[in-house]
Amino acid sequence: MRKGAFAAAAVCAVLSAATLPARAGLFDDDEARRAILELRQKLEQSNEQSRARQAEQMNQMSAQIDQMKRSLLDLNGLIDAQRADNARLRGQIEELARVVAELQRKQSDLLQGVDERIRKVEPQKVTIDDKEFSVDPEEKRAYDDALAGFRRGEFDRSAVAFSGLLRRFPNTGYRDSSLFWLGNAQYGKRDYKEAIATFRSLVAAAPESPRAPEALLAIANCQAELKDTKAARRTIDELVKAYPRSEAAQAGKERLASLK
Repeated sequence: MRKGAFAAAAVCAVLSAATLPARAGLFDDDEARRAILELRQKLEQSNEQSRARQAEQMNQMSAQIDQMKRSLLDLNGLIDAQRADNARLRGQIEELARVVAELQRKQSDLLQGVDERIRKVEPQKVTIDDKEFSVDPEEKRAYDDALAGFRRGEFDRSAVAFSGLLRRFPNTGYRDSSLFWLGNAQYGKRDYKEAIATFRSLVAAAPESPRAPEALLAIANCQAELKDTKAARRTIDELVKAYPRSEAAQAGKERLASLK
């Protein structure tokens, strides 16, 4: 029974005992006291049992709370360990990324170096005066340097460079163009006889070259500079007959009018 129920029963019992007629004689004072004591004892037992149950429940709740605390601590420990693992993995990933980037850079540098070495020895395709051919890098460099010197007005240096190119690479695809620019360099330094010989070599070796009409006009100009008007006229006639539709032939006709 609950604590309140025992208390109520006890009170009722006392009141009942008090209201009974004295003549009944069923309960005397000792009996009433015993009844009250019994009720009080039962009440105390009930209270004790209730306190025991409450204490047991509190102990269970405390044990559950302790278990939850331990579980939370274990969970926090796992979370911290996972965070540490994640941080370590991030560090490893960053280090791997750095290593990969460094390897890629070295590989790029290596490939670039290989490409540069290949370019130094590998033949290259070039097109000069509508003519395509292969040259080695050193041959191309020699031609480019000689032509650059001519364009800077360094005729002596350019003439030496083109002559050296033709001696060093006698079968070069640059031969026709080199002869043309060599003749112009010689003309630029007023070496007209040498220029005439060079231009004649070009016309004789490559009459189909787009530079051949210009070479004939250049010969006529050299002859005019040498005051050999007759030879200049003959050369212009040769030019007009051989290449009548060329711009050089038209320029030659205009030049012929000025020759006396």
